[in-house]
Amino acid sequence: MMNLDLSGSGWRLSGWTPFLWKLRFSSEAGTTANTEIAEIPARVPGSVQLALRENGLLPDWNVGMNRLACEWTENRHWMFRREVELTANDGELVCEGLDYSGWILWNGREIGTFRGSHHPHCFPLPPEAAAAGRHSLAIIFDLPPRWLGQFGDTAELSVGKPRFYYSWDWMPRLVQTAITGSVTVRSRKTPAIRLEEFDTTRDSFRIRGTVSHAQDADRVRLRLADRAGREILRREISCAEFEGGIECAALPVECWNPNGIGNAVLYDFTVESTVSRAGKKFRAGFRSVRRRPCEGAPAGAEHWVFEINGTPLFIQGINWTPLLPNYADTPDELYRARIAEYREIGVNLFRVWGGASRERELFYELCDEAGIMVWQEFPLCSSGIGNLPPDDPDSLAELERSADAYLDALATHPALILWCGGNELFHTGGAGRPCSGREPALQLLARKIRERDPGRDFVPTSASGPAEYCLDENYGKGMHHDVHGPWKPEPLPLEQQWTDYWNRDDALFRSEFGAPGAASEELIRKYAGDLPLMPVSVKNPLWRNPFDWWLETDAFAVEHKRPPESVAEYVAWSRHRQARAIAIAAGAAKRRFPKCGGVIVWMGHDAYPCFCNTSLIDFDGDRKPAADALQYIFTRRELPAPERKSAERWSENRKACNAAVNYD
Repeated sequence: MMNLDLSGSGWRLSGWTPFLWKLRFSSEAGTTANTEIAEIPARVPGSVQLALRENGLLPDWNVGMNRLACEWTENRHWMFRREVELTANDGELVCEGLDYSGWILWNGREIGTFRGSHHPHCFPLPPEAAAAGRHSLAIIFDLPPRWLGQFGDTAELSVGKPRFYYSWDWMPRLVQTAITGSVTVRSRKTPAIRLEEFDTTRDSFRIRGTVSHAQDADRVRLRLADRAGREILRREISCAEFEGGIECAALPVECWNPNGIGNAVLYDFTVESTVSRAGKKFRAGFRSVRRRPCEGAPAGAEHWVFEINGTPLFIQGINWTPLLPNYADTPDELYRARIAEYREIGVNLFRVWGGASRERELFYELCDEAGIMVWQEFPLCSSGIGNLPPDDPDSLAELERSADAYLDALATHPALILWCGGNELFHTGGAGRPCSGREPALQLLARKIRERDPGRDFVPTSASGPAEYCLDENYGKGMHHDVHGPWKPEPLPLEQQWTDYWNRDDALFRSEFGAPGAASEELIRKYAGDLPLMPVSVKNPLWRNPFDWWLETDAFAVEHKRPPESVAEYVAWSRHRQARAIAIAAGAAKRRFPKCGGVIVWMGHDAYPCFCNTSLIDFDGDRKPAADALQYIFTRRELPAPERKSAERWSENRKACNAAVNYD
């Protein structure tokens, strides 16, 4: 039996009062229960929310307060259904991503349940239910957890579902229900190769894996070729050798280099069975990664100078968050556009933040191509009230399943250079004391990396070291290793506090910092809906959508001795202030290299039209002036005038570059 890919169209979606669907498939009921939301067309991968919106059943949640009219979707069971034509009866159903929990029905009969968004799910098809012919498949989603948002206690929250779309300071509540990956029926006896370990240096690789359903004569063929198809290596090994792991060295290959210091050279790698021809094909890059201590770093501190292929480089990073709340629907073109934009800005690293999930394969492939390194976090994140990871058996088991899925998916990518346990896992109080790695969840993750990816480093959390944040009284004491913040200047002219703060900085690394800036007046008017634009105040619901944390009318009043008199006036002031703040901070940190190993800006892009936020790229993909200022700091290149910008917008962004030059 050949693999049968069920992705794409051909699916139908219906909405149900919880558990009413069970009556439909109950022989005791004798009647068919009616759905509340009758079947509509749907795609896989795809979300419930987008299918409803495309069929006129949800408004555009990006406009005004329409998002509130979407929350009812969390209170229904949702059924994705389609017909399947089979030719054999030894199959299994493989779902690469299901967000988050529910049931699988085959011909109306329950054959399995699922829970967990961060790893695949596999369901054997009973022989009596999988004869050749036409069958009915239904994937039914349960109600999602009520709350996993920014505030709470991490130890009490599920580790199995992304948290960001329950509301964060840059995201309203838009909780996705979705099939997030492919759905396939395949033979349970199909030979398959699984990689347990893959790592490269500048001229070698190590590989280890298993071959399922191998035949006696089976061997494993390794083939390496350049992108033009010229063969560099061909080798056959036994399945036992493959399982034990082998290394091939002294290969005539070029190095994969990060953005800004060379070409990201990639090679085609094939691992296949010589008998069944089952195998894997992927792109490999050859590079060495070392971390060295920062100049003047205190004894025992993590090493925060990254040396790639023997070259120490300053990390010019962006914190990567999902492109959409309904990330199952993210178009490929959006990934390509954002990553190309960051490459132009001079970014050489993405920190894939732990409040979401791992990205789809395309993201990592594009990072490989662009030479943008990846700092990958596992799905653990702070909650404000309690920030320690859970340690109960169920959570640890779910975390282990997720970790294995992350390793299965990502270990071949040369862009991946660092694993991290999660975001802001720390003991509350004072400047915060980051988790040390002795916590059960972080010990589990560290063990997984040692076993399956020993060539890459692991840090327990970000931030890390003695203190989560910088405090004035701790300067000069060696307490500021990898720190987070600040994200907002004091309500004073920047030269009076912000410049002084960054000139006194003694942190070894800054894996999060930022400054707020307003979206363009054009974007604000486009998505305001019925909300009034004035006054520019936290009393106006428009400026509280989704949070009012980033509005700086107090700072505006300090400089102008009055409140803003128009949206245009506030927007122009806010955007220029953000550009100056980012330029001051990034410029000061880069001048300290190698005392400071790098900065990672929070945040890159909006997944929702925030009218004032710390993002550099707005929801419609337009750069704020701060992005252009950062490009100058990162690349020392002035910007050509892009055709897509109006003369007024170009003038605004050119002023940001002038600010960057002044503060560099």
